[in-house]
Amino acid sequence: MKQGNIIEFENVSVSFWQNNMGINSIKDLITKRKKPFSNKTILHDITFAVQEGESMGILGRNGSGKSTLLRTIAGLIKPQTGRIEINGTFAPILAIGAGLELELSGYENISLLLSLYGTSKKNSNALQEIIEFSELSEEVLKMPAKRYSSGMLARLAFSISIAREADIHIIDEVLAVGDQGFQAKCMEKIYNIKKQGKTILFVSHFPDDVAKICDTALLMDNGHIIHSDTAKEIGDKYRHLF
Repeated sequence: MKQGNIIEFENVSVSFWQNNMGINSIKDLITKRKKPFSNKTILHDITFAVQEGESMGILGRNGSGKSTLLRTIAGLIKPQTGRIEINGTFAPILAIGAGLELELSGYENISLLLSLYGTSKKNSNALQEIIEFSELSEEVLKMPAKRYSSGMLARLAFSISIAREADIHIIDEVLAVGDQGFQAKCMEKIYNIKKQGKTILFVSHFPDDVAKICDTALLMDNGHIIHSDTAKEIGDKYRHLF
C-alpha cells in the first residue's frame, strides 16, 4: 500500500448471478428458451485510493454501483477480480437498519453492538450518549426494532455507529431518512468527525452536502468511475447527468 493511503482499490470488479425474469419453476426452465440465470457485473474495473484523513464523496444516479462499492470496501461483498487493501477499522452505516437485530429491542441492540465494538468496556457512558443522540424515547427503545419506522431505525443505526471508535466512517444515504432537525444534527456530527482527522466515505444524492463535507469525490455511472476530482467539480458534473 502506498504511504498515506488508507484504502486502495486496483482493477476491482464485482458481479452477481441473477434469475432471469419468468424462470420460476422447472416447467419454466423446460418450456422457455432462455437461460435461467445470467451474470451481471455491478462494478467494472474500479481503481482509486483514499488517503488517511480524507473525506471522499461518491455521487451517481440510482443503480450506478455506489452502495455496492461501499459494501465491497466494508468487506460485505467479495470481488471477483482485483486487489483491495484497507488499513483501518470501520464504522459503517450502509442501509437503514443494517447491523441491527430486528427481533431485539433498541436497548438490546445498543448493548449488543457496543459489546461487539468493545466500546462498552472503554466508555461506561457510551449507552447514555447513544440514547441521548438518537432522541428515541424509553418506550420506543423497549420495543423490538422490527416495529420501528424507517426514521427510527436510521436514528438508532446512526447513533450506535458514531459511538464506535473507528478510522473510517462509511455513510450511505441513510441521512435522507428522518426529520430535518435530526438530519442537521447528524451533519454536525459528521463535521466533528472530519475535524478529528477521521476518514469519511459519504454517499449522497445531494451534491451540496458532499461539497460541504468532502474534499474529493467520485462520480459513478453504470458501475464505472467516470470522473474523479474535487467535491465541487464532481457535484457540477453530477448535476449535468440529469
